Amino acid sequence: MNSNFLGVKIIPLKRWEDQRGWLSELWRVDEIAAEEVPLMTYISLTKPGVVRGPHEHVHQTDLFGFVGPSTFELTIWDNRKDSPTFGQQEKHLGGSDEPFVAIIPPGVVHGYKNVGEIDGMVVNCANKLYKGPGKVEEVDEIRHEVDPNSVFKI
Repeated sequence: MNSNFLGVKIIPLKRWEDQRGWLSELWRVDEIAAEEVPLMTYISLTKPGVVRGPHEHVHQTDLFGFVGPSTFELTIWDNRKDSPTFGQQEKHLGGSDEPFVAIIPPGVVHGYKNVGEIDGMVVNCANKLYKGPGKVEEVDEIRHEVDPNSVFKI
């Protein structure tokens, strides 16, 4: 599971299983770049057939953990004009059967859909605080999903 986009990392997760269930490390400070280290984490539940995004960030890097219990299709587009993969699109499928982490840098448009039949959870560990310290800044987000003319469609 690789990405051709510069700065985007798709990392299959190793699961350690025993009689209680399983455990997987989403990220370790000794395995990711300093600029990717999260400052906040949130979890979301997405119902079957529901799409989140697509959107992009100007400064923020997202570290998404697709762990299930459903299956997700992540779609990414390189929207960085100075990138050799500018304009290209990729899709990555995974979740409960194939958990993975996607590290998505600024300028890469991203969105995902729950393509499974049950509710699924995604963990996001962002390297910027939502709305900044004290939640008083503008949101670092370009929401393509609200633009009916957007070329970014899931």
